[in-house]
Amino acid sequence: MIPSEGRPILTADEMRAAEQAAMADGTTEAALMDRAGRAIAEAIFRLAATREVLILCGPGNNGGDGYIAAAILAERGKAVRVAAASEPQSDGCRQAAARWQGPIESLARVPSAQVLVDALFGTGLSRGLEEMTAHHLRRLADKAELRIAVDLPSGVATDSGQVLSDIPCFNVTLALGAVKPAHLLQPAASHMGTVRVLDIGVPVGGTARVTTSPALPEPGAGSHKYSRGMVAIIAGSMSGASELAAIAAARAGAGYVLHLAADTGVATAHPHAIVRRSFTPEALDDARIGVVVIGPGLGRDEYAGERLRAAMDSGRPLVIDGDALRLVNLDALAHHDGPKILTPHGGEFSHLFGDMTAGKLTATRDAARRSGAIVVHKGADTVIAEPGGRAILCPPASPWLSTAGTGDVLAGAIGAMLAAGLDPMAAAEAGVWLHGQAARLCGKAFIADDLADALSAVRG
Repeated sequence: MIPSEGRPILTADEMRAAEQAAMADGTTEAALMDRAGRAIAEAIFRLAATREVLILCGPGNNGGDGYIAAAILAERGKAVRVAAASEPQSDGCRQAAARWQGPIESLARVPSAQVLVDALFGTGLSRGLEEMTAHHLRRLADKAELRIAVDLPSGVATDSGQVLSDIPCFNVTLALGAVKPAHLLQPAASHMGTVRVLDIGVPVGGTARVTTSPALPEPGAGSHKYSRGMVAIIAGSMSGASELAAIAAARAGAGYVLHLAADTGVATAHPHAIVRRSFTPEALDDARIGVVVIGPGLGRDEYAGERLRAAMDSGRPLVIDGDALRLVNLDALAHHDGPKILTPHGGEFSHLFGDMTAGKLTATRDAARRSGAIVVHKGADTVIAEPGGRAILCPPASPWLSTAGTGDVLAGAIGAMLAAGLDPMAAAEAGVWLHGQAARLCGKAFIADDLADALSAVRG
């Protein structure tokens, strides 16, 4: 289960800055830790019910939150024990530990409990856990009925979502104050379970957020096929992919879809509602075209390059996908003045922008800035970013999307949203949302054709 829609997402530095700002306004560190500990204790009290709780406390402020939670749970009559890997090292943790009146057991020797709470390290970790610490965390998690992580599972990199140690999967993660990138970025996201955001009284805001259910464009009484959006799809050597994009654009709500190919295939192609014509650069001169989608099935021959140049020179808003992402370059993108949305998967992203070194969120933001485009960095953890730095992180997608043609469907859906008049960032988010919802409707073992058809059901 993902965090609430639209919530701000803060990096480790941004969360620290938010806490510092709160303290500059008069809130003490002790008060912040008390709020966090109380919120954690309340969540544990509800989740654990009658079961015994074991809280693992680290040497820093995450551990301090755990000590306070343990003390409050004990005051409420809860069966709770505390174990630590080392002595408290921060002033805040030492003060918090003093509130716990029970014994502090050794992590190496502590027996398991039905409910395990990981308050060892949380946010800001830059290296993996010590081998024995990781071993005992896994040992205790294996025997617990319910596993709860405070802020983040220990052993996860906050900003990149990298898993730094061999750590267990948790049932619930209690995010303190705000969602962090690792709550939604893989591979860390698969260790989180349900993410619940706890209010600790720190005002938060930022340039990244969790995706929301969009307000999709709807036709009115005066609408006609062109006002609903005309989408031109440029085909290439593998026309099936561009056909999928065309069907997806129509099913997502476009009023007119134009499929431009070397062979129109009018006699046999379905659905007949899609208009099929031979490709010429002049075909893009129609002022009613709201967006040109290029890349699905384009190929990489000389004709592909010519068609990409025609799309770039048309001045139309663009959705660039698939093979077009391997043919285009950053200079060409910079010289295209109109709106443009790039939809790379990991391999296409690396080809165009280079290998990621700082995590997917940072890399996607940088790619958007360098290209002047909205970048939809696809995958199990999709990140959308625009050149000014705003970013959207999307919930984990259905693993059944890992089949040929689903990216072509996404390109068509985004094209329909852009042609309908949404701004490029909103169009990208709406297309990704439609794509994900269609996959959920399809269930298991679907093919891209099913996915394209399911877009209508999502709209309905």
